[in-house]
Amino acid sequence: MEWKFNDETPIYLQIMEHIKTQIASGELKTNDKLPSVRELALEAGVNPNTMQKALSELEREGLVYSQRTAGRFVADMKNTADDLKESLAVQHMKEYLESMGKIGYPKQKAVELLAEYANKNSF
Repeated sequence: MEWKFNDETPIYLQIMEHIKTQIASGELKTNDKLPSVRELALEAGVNPNTMQKALSELEREGLVYSQRTAGRFVADMKNTADDLKESLAVQHMKEYLESMGKIGYPKQKAVELLAEYANKNSF
């Protein structure tokens, strides 16, 4: 998955969302080893301190865990993966509705447009 950042949200939060998406989609599985902070920072094109902050927050949330000399790993996601998917979906829907509201669409019209788009397109 390609790393793309916007100027509206702190980069560490975008990194967290990127990794959460990888976990929710199954791209990263329970006990998968994550690359080192430096490797991830280089891959994403960000400062290692920013990557460290994102990974520390993911660890605090229980999505990854550290082993002293072995690195970071994806936590057991048996019960959490569905919750994570739902949380990310709600976040994306909220952002969509807020964006549509900013350009003048009422919520109901935005929902209708989304449903119409989903019916016409496969993804």
